[in-house]
Amino acid sequence: MRHRKKVKKLGRPTGHRKALLRNLAAQIIQHHEIKTTLAKAKAARSFVERLITYAKNDTVHARRLAFKQLQNRTLVKKLFDEIGPAFEDRNGGYTRVIKLGQRRGDGAEIAILQLVGFETSLVSAPTKSKKKKAAPKEEKAPAKEEKAAATEEVTEEKPAEEPKAKKTRGRKKKAE
Repeated sequence: MRHRKKVKKLGRPTGHRKALLRNLAAQIIQHHEIKTTLAKAKAARSFVERLITYAKNDTVHARRLAFKQLQNRTLVKKLFDEIGPAFEDRNGGYTRVIKLGQRRGDGAEIAILQLVGFETSLVSAPTKSKKKKAAPKEEKAPAKEEKAAATEEVTEEKPAEEPKAKKTRGRKKKAE
């Protein structure tokens, strides 16, 4: 029984799951938003929010805890120098999950996980493009008539073809 066990396993062994969450967190810190499945986004949300809480408390110990998870100095530097100070006055809720619908191939729920205040272009309202309608061309109508007349002449000149033998599913018979 899994009573009082709150870890979402995501159908993976422990090592694979930790690596997945670390990679998702690294991509969020680098790009400020990612597009992934809803379950992965929800699992990564708590992981990323913990890292951002470390970044708000800029100490050597907090940097080491963040490095323990991210394993990348440039990402830790970006987390503590850019992202942490941006959320200094905010108490939690550093990320948002936006549901996008279902993936076409397997029907999985897709979502965008993004940092609040760092929105970019993955989620954008569909814009209507305005196209000018071209004036109707009158020259095409006579051309179609000429083409139709030419095809009629061609169909009259073709000789009648002999009917082909019906294909069977059995073995081919030898020609005698």
